[in-house]
Amino acid sequence: MNGVLIIDKPAGLTSHDVVNRVRRILHQPAVGHLGTLDPLATGVLPLVTGNLTRLAQFYTSSEKTYEGTIRFGFATDTYDSDGEASGAAQTVKVSLEQLHTLAKSFLGVIEQMPPPFSAKKIKGVPAYKLARKHKDVPLKPVQVEIKEFDILAVDGDKASFRARVASGTYIRSVAHDMGQQIGCGAHLASLRRTVLGEFDLGEARTLEELDAAARAGQSEEMFIHPRRLLPQFPCVTASDETAALIRSGRAVNLAELSQARQVKVFAGQRELIAIATRIAGTLFHPRIVLASEPVRQASNQ
Repeated sequence: MNGVLIIDKPAGLTSHDVVNRVRRILHQPAVGHLGTLDPLATGVLPLVTGNLTRLAQFYTSSEKTYEGTIRFGFATDTYDSDGEASGAAQTVKVSLEQLHTLAKSFLGVIEQMPPPFSAKKIKGVPAYKLARKHKDVPLKPVQVEIKEFDILAVDGDKASFRARVASGTYIRSVAHDMGQQIGCGAHLASLRRTVLGEFDLGEARTLEELDAAARAGQSEEMFIHPRRLLPQFPCVTASDETAALIRSGRAVNLAELSQARQVKVFAGQRELIAIATRIAGTLFHPRIVLASEPVRQASNQ
C-alpha cells in the first residue's frame, strides 16, 4: 500500500508511537512520518507508506502552522508542561498589549537556542539523552524564521497564540524565551499543529477512525489523493510505453512540461510512479522511481 495519510496525533504519544500503531493497523511495515511532534503536541502528522516513504526528503523544509497556549510564571527543564519546574511558580498577570509588543520581537529570521530536551545532536548524541542524565548540553543558537506570531487572547497567566514558522523552529523555545524576557519564566502549556506543507487538520483522521476503516476493508479511503502531493511540481500522465521506460530508470521526453524543473509522473489517475528531473529541453530523468512494475488499476478508477 503506497500512500500518504494525515493522522490527528493525540497527546501523550510520540510520533514514532503513532507510526508503530499505523504499521499494526495497516499490516504495513514501511511507514514513516513527515515531521516530528513532541508527545505533548497534537494535530497534523502526515505519514507515508510503502514506496512513498521515499518522498520524505521533499518535506524536510516544510512550513508549519501551530496554535497553542503559553503559561507564564515558571519555566521548565523541557520548556513545556511535560517537564520539571525550574523554580517556584510566581503569581503573574500579563496583558494582551504587553504580549502583542513582545511577540513582534520574535518575527522574522532570528537566532534561537534549541531546548536541551531536543533531538539536536551533540557529537552524534541527541541532546535529550544528555539532558536525561543531567549532563551538560552545550547547544548553540540556530537561525530560524517565524513568519507569523499572533497572541490571540490572555486569561490570567496563560496566553493563546497562533504561529506560522519555517522548518526547524522550536515553539517551546519561543515560550521559554518570552518568559525570560518578561522575567517571570514561561513554558509551552499546549500545542496543536494545524498545517504542515500542503496538509491541514481538515483532512486528518484519528487512529480510531483509521482502525475502524481498516477493519471494514476501507483503509484506502483514508489516504490523500496522490495528485495533491507536492503541489509545487506539475503532473504528467505517462503513456504505457513511457511509464515502462520510467519504471526501468530510463530518461524520457515529456514535451508538454518542457519548462518544469521537476515533475510528478503518473500512470493513470492515482499511481504516482516517479519524480523526474529535467536534464535538457524536454528530456527528463526519473530522480526517484516509486513503482518498478505496473499496479493493476481497479475498474472504478
